[in-house]
Amino acid sequence: MPPRNHGDADRLRALVDAAERIVFFTGAGISTESGIPDFRSPGTGLWTKMKPIQFQDFVASDAVRQESWRRRFTGERVLEGAQPNAGHHAIARLVATGKVLAVITQNIDNLHQDAGVPAARVIELHGNAHHARCLRCGLRHELADLEREFRETGRVGPCNACGGIVKTATISFGQAMPEDEMARAQDAIEACDLCVVAGSSLQVYPAAGFPEYAKRRGALLAIVNREETPLDPRADLVVRGELGPTLAFVAGINPGPAGPRLSD
Repeated sequence: MPPRNHGDADRLRALVDAAERIVFFTGAGISTESGIPDFRSPGTGLWTKMKPIQFQDFVASDAVRQESWRRRFTGERVLEGAQPNAGHHAIARLVATGKVLAVITQNIDNLHQDAGVPAARVIELHGNAHHARCLRCGLRHELADLEREFRETGRVGPCNACGGIVKTATISFGQAMPEDEMARAQDAIEACDLCVVAGSSLQVYPAAGFPEYAKRRGALLAIVNREETPLDPRADLVVRGELGPTLAFVAGINPGPAGPRLSD
């Protein structure tokens, strides 16, 4: 059943059906429907509740590192237990058609993979919060092991392989963007004929530059978001409303009797 106000959703579905090489670019807005707050909204954003730790401070100070781990293991654990919503499942359904080159995401919650998108198709520009890595040798460390160490000793020590600093595998403020992921994202954008932005404010650079780059290279650009973005005037289609029901309709998944709430 189409949504009550289905004009924009129909147009988005037509764009997706006609495209041959799609890139999805997703931000925090797609995961708020899974109960994960975004980072910047007044009063509810994570960074309005506590000051983020800068990368250079994390590297320079053991005390700052331990404060970071204390926050991770004793603070609000909003990512744990979160499940993919209709938007994640819709994107996974479209990836399964073979028409989606990549899902470029600013999110660190692993929900695209949990919904069934192969990890090789997900490009995580800001990393992944579900494990940690050594900043020196790159060895992966499981958070369950680090939490056990923290609770037993009150701290997380250096890498047991090389003695380097262990940090969650996310990109912190002041940390360089991951070169491999940035290169993969650029390759996907250069090859796509449709870029669909889902749930991003398009205000965090350099990541937000990818949809603009896709448009400059001649790809069609569709933006699905609850709020306006700086790129709306240049988009071929802008859809306002809840992402999960909208994308579910586009992917042919029953969005429920109410349908997505869209505006003309």
